[in-house]
Amino acid sequence: MPFLFAPPAQAVIPVQDERYEYFPVRRVYGIAKNYAAPGTPKPETLEEALVFMKPADGVTPVEDGAVLTVPMPEGSESIVHEIELVACLSKGGRNLTPEEAEEAVWGWCVGIDFTRPEKKVPNGPWEAAKVFEGSAPVSHVRPKHRTPLPAPADIWLYVNNQKRQSGRTDQMLRSPFEVIAEISKTWTLAPGDIVFTGTPAGNGPCRAGDRLEGGVNGVGQIKVELVDPKKA
Repeated sequence: MPFLFAPPAQAVIPVQDERYEYFPVRRVYGIAKNYAAPGTPKPETLEEALVFMKPADGVTPVEDGAVLTVPMPEGSESIVHEIELVACLSKGGRNLTPEEAEEAVWGWCVGIDFTRPEKKVPNGPWEAAKVFEGSAPVSHVRPKHRTPLPAPADIWLYVNNQKRQSGRTDQMLRSPFEVIAEISKTWTLAPGDIVFTGTPAGNGPCRAGDRLEGGVNGVGQIKVELVDPKKA
């Protein structure tokens, strides 16, 4: 099949501890407001899930032990960090049950969902806020059988060695599998889709020169340094 120009490279996430295995990324989904506030019980009824998408080319894998350099988006003095557990799917479908969603998960990784706050409008659309170079750095993906999940796991993020975010995955309002099932009511999921499952309290601004380190216990860690785009 002839192309007018070279097609873009396939976005991939390396598999943890496997030298030549990669998870191919198809679509990137995220959900907002999916953690209970500290010290408050989960509500009996949930608001409608607010789901957004990011482009696959915004996904940037971070090598183990390395620090990924991410340029600040032009025109933004700060961006907001959100540390998240990310589900990586090897199966898809429509109108999945949470049990079917669990079967669809191949593995897990850690991601940071970066957001431009000045571009974010209530209830969306959020493309201008969520889509920019390096907006979705991720750790290597770990096969689910090599993680403690779905048992509760600590999730955390430091900025310049100061703790900003701390929580547990059982504080989610919707479990990762319920999030996936909810998304499948609107979109047909497929192998290669990844799902950012929400962020605990403490998400806040970070700027050029800041260094971030976060992780999910038993899944992985991620290190990122933000830089001036003119110096990137």
